[in-house]
Amino acid sequence: MPRIIGVDVPNNKPAWIALTYIHGIGRHSACKILQEAKIDGNLRAGKLSEDEVSRISQIIDRDYLVEGQLRRKVSQDIARLRDITCYRGIRHRRGLPVRGQQTQSNARTRKGRKKTVAGKKSVKEMR
Repeated sequence: MPRIIGVDVPNNKPAWIALTYIHGIGRHSACKILQEAKIDGNLRAGKLSEDEVSRISQIIDRDYLVEGQLRRKVSQDIARLRDITCYRGIRHRRGLPVRGQQTQSNARTRKGRKKTVAGKKSVKEMR
């Protein structure tokens, strides 16, 4: 398994797919990185030479925010939104959808499991 930027990428996958295992690098970025490093994207990651791996690592270090740095930046951005109490920060604080999605019937990913509230008792049950 080649180790790129502290992440073990799988041997048996093509290089462009293997790069997507690094947090912050998607398909498009992976193809651009390999193109800049002059490496065939369909070459298996296990077959990459040390020189090719180091070229990929240098390009990623120079041009991309990945892994821990990216996670830290995203959490700092969310903390800033919370601190200035803008609309998006309030939504983050309450655990509700941030980007305008409906919440009456959906948004279970953000809101969590249903919290059932007991309904009103009818007149017949009161007797």
